[in-house]
Amino acid sequence: MSAHFPPGFLWGTATSAHQIEGAVREDGRTPSIWDTFSHTPGKTEGGDHADIATDHYHRRTEDVRLIADLGVNAYRFSVSWSRVQPTGRGPGVQRGLDFYRLLADELLERGVQPMLTLYHWDLPQELEDAGGWTSRETSLRFAEYAGIVAEALGDRVELWTTLNEPWCSAFLGYGSGVHAPGRTEPVAALRAAHHLNLAHGLGTQALRAALPPRAQVSLCLNPSAVRPRTRSPRDLDAARRIDALANRVFSDPVLKGSYPQDLFEDTARLTDWAFVEPGDLAAINQPLDSLGINYYTPAVVSDGSDDEGPRRDGHGASDHSPWPGSEHVAFHQPPGEQTEMGWSIDPTGLHDLLMRYTSEAPGIPLMITENGAAYPDKPGDDGVVEDMDRIRYLHGHLSAVHRAIADGADVRGYFLWSLMDNFEWAYGYGKRFGIVHVDYPTQTRTPKASAHWYGELARTGVLPEVPAV
Repeated sequence: MSAHFPPGFLWGTATSAHQIEGAVREDGRTPSIWDTFSHTPGKTEGGDHADIATDHYHRRTEDVRLIADLGVNAYRFSVSWSRVQPTGRGPGVQRGLDFYRLLADELLERGVQPMLTLYHWDLPQELEDAGGWTSRETSLRFAEYAGIVAEALGDRVELWTTLNEPWCSAFLGYGSGVHAPGRTEPVAALRAAHHLNLAHGLGTQALRAALPPRAQVSLCLNPSAVRPRTRSPRDLDAARRIDALANRVFSDPVLKGSYPQDLFEDTARLTDWAFVEPGDLAAINQPLDSLGINYYTPAVVSDGSDDEGPRRDGHGASDHSPWPGSEHVAFHQPPGEQTEMGWSIDPTGLHDLLMRYTSEAPGIPLMITENGAAYPDKPGDDGVVEDMDRIRYLHGHLSAVHRAIADGADVRGYFLWSLMDNFEWAYGYGKRFGIVHVDYPTQTRTPKASAHWYGELARTGVLPEVPAV
């Protein structure tokens, strides 16, 4: 039987500012940590950087037309902090704010609801020079920035997100160093996690103060569906440890107003968590209008205390672990199909997470704010990109979303990652997540077969079958 999604369901695509905008030195924009990181030799594949990316800053109107032509009714984008508040301090720059005002206006004119993310990893470099997310001052600066953007776009945008995937910002940026700013300090990663939580709470308060009552505020997490390799006590404990560091370090303070006690115990040899000051947890524990879930692949773990050799965790090669206090945990590649990222394809992980947060966050609607796959897409001789692997991936995961709704999950929307091929962080331009192919030398956009398939779903609300090859 066909899978019908609820009326009013949001069907969208998603991007982030640094991955698509380019124009990194125009209209007052100052460098972000990703500008610095990508221009540091050896940090990105091929030395790629996002100086031009997909040139969205100059092709905004063309890209909005493309979004509308897909048939989706929502679009999730992020704001470049250093474009609208250079250096992360002081008043907003109207030229930068005007870009996002015009983007929102053009989306609304074409019947597409904008969803704005305030922070998708591109911290102004001057804030990093002052300590970055290891400093609570950055949390205060984020709240100020949130207020500036809310004042400028609150009359246009109703859906707001504070942070995207704070786990990556903290643990890949300050732990393993495979993301900007490239630091490899376990305690700094934990400090950063707390100050990102605090930024979310203070930013939410700033948004509520500036936005009209109809506005909705959310947070986008990338929780991990953590599974022990065996049911042995040691593997079960490994899964508990990674669940604390991947999931509960963010969801517990946001949803419950507390950190998990086992996280404190697991990291006690590193820090006493004295950076959590009185009043912080109350500030973090703000009411949410929805919770965003980003999902790509599950994690299978075991106790690796007796193992030798590098740890594989699916987050890039590094001699440093993104798991402070649990560096001994081993990650395993499950059998079966993988995407080009080397990530196993398992939609049951998405279903499990939706049901978990249905239980842990009762009454808070859920959104899938990222889900998608990278494949080596190339146009055929006829110019058509037949990305059947991506269509199969999406069909499996959307079927899992439909099952979760049937099982009682209050899921309100799905945002496919990504609208178009773009700068894939440390992987440069070698990994293509888009449903629109980008020829980087010419910036030509070509919707792939998956774009047409997804557009049919967005227009009808009925999950199409996978086309026969």
